[in-house]
Amino acid sequence: MPAPVLLWLRQDLRLHDQPALIAAAEQGPVIPLYVLDDEGPGEWRIGGAQRWWLHHSLFRLAQDLEAKGSRLILRRGPVAATIAAVLAETGATQVHALRHFEPWWRAAEASLGDALHLHDGNHLIRPDTLTTGSGGAYRIFASFWKALEPKLPPGDPVPAPDHLPAPKHWPASDSLASWGFLPSKPDWATGFGWQVGEDAALAKAHAFRAKVAAYEEQRNLPAEEGTSQLSPHLHFGEISPRTLWDAIRNAPDALKFHTELAWRDFTASLTTALPRYAEEEGRASMKTFPWRSGPHAASDLRAWQRGRTGYPIVDAGMRQLWKTGWMHNRVRMITASFLVKHLLIDWREGERWFWDTLIDADYGNNAVNWQWIAGTGIDANMFTRIMAPLTQSEKFGAGSYIRRWVPELAELPDAVIHDPDEHGRRPANYPPKMIGHREARERALAANRAHR
Repeated sequence: MPAPVLLWLRQDLRLHDQPALIAAAEQGPVIPLYVLDDEGPGEWRIGGAQRWWLHHSLFRLAQDLEAKGSRLILRRGPVAATIAAVLAETGATQVHALRHFEPWWRAAEASLGDALHLHDGNHLIRPDTLTTGSGGAYRIFASFWKALEPKLPPGDPVPAPDHLPAPKHWPASDSLASWGFLPSKPDWATGFGWQVGEDAALAKAHAFRAKVAAYEEQRNLPAEEGTSQLSPHLHFGEISPRTLWDAIRNAPDALKFHTELAWRDFTASLTTALPRYAEEEGRASMKTFPWRSGPHAASDLRAWQRGRTGYPIVDAGMRQLWKTGWMHNRVRMITASFLVKHLLIDWREGERWFWDTLIDADYGNNAVNWQWIAGTGIDANMFTRIMAPLTQSEKFGAGSYIRRWVPELAELPDAVIHDPDEHGRRPANYPPKMIGHREARERALAANRAHR
């Protein structure tokens, strides 16, 4: 029997369209391995909400592998040392994996040397290969999309193998339960009712096909189920972008969704070129911006985190996030803008809160999106573009969305619910506005003028 081959799994927890799996199976018996490394990523170790998803995703993947005659090996520790130990235990000399672009994964890949064989499969195109005429990364999405579009559609997805060759002896594995991923706080994750795993991702992708034509309009309406809700499946690699593209290939009016898939590639490309983009402003002029600090700012941050700002649309979004691990895309922009511009709190505070509470928290997306809304990024709106949350709430018909997530306001009619303070209808158990919109806007503009 040939020597076994390690399949190193990370955010690619699937069997369909898994080039690393196919390549490993062609070489010999396959040992699928997931390593939990909380040291390498540092402060970017996976957050609490992601751990909930990861628990269920690994559980489903283990079942899927068993159905193919294989099993999933779980180990915990620094990636390079852990993989080296498994190689020594099993006699394997090759490691196959899909290429990843987060800074800590790139460092881990480099540390594994010639034993590691990398494959592409988590993006429409390998993000770091789409470059400008001078060989650099694109800094503007419109230019990135213009360069990417002629290379689309991506190739056809590859089916999952019918059977996986198993080694004669399996290495020891941790138990998933011993990792303690499931939350113990009784007020958190109570609404995490997601269907997790590859089968759920494939089913959701095919169901979304019927919604694609209305996606561009419906995606902005918090009260409607107009988004794909595939982001956590994409983040954990339970479905490949190529498989998703194939599922909606002939759907009408799919262009907007195609650009959303391309945005993932763009953010991966940008944070590969600028690996500290999650910590440092893309615009040098914004590095000295006077963000608020001290006890009052800390208190305001806590109120925002818990959905107690007095702005119903903001509070609805933050409570949806806390209960479900996900937030509607339009509301993500509104809540982020509120923190940065109404409260003048450093965008990194919001970025880290989203990292811990979003099930789909992606390093590239999270960093680029927060810098976009804060006006600190390379491809970003100016800081002086300040969203009006009350206007946004009414414009996008968020009444029933607010009623669902802010039950204190459930009895208010649409004409009142977006701004109960303004109509003198604020219930006693709902907080007043932390700051008026006009006052917040003037304070933000004054802060922007002061730092220049």
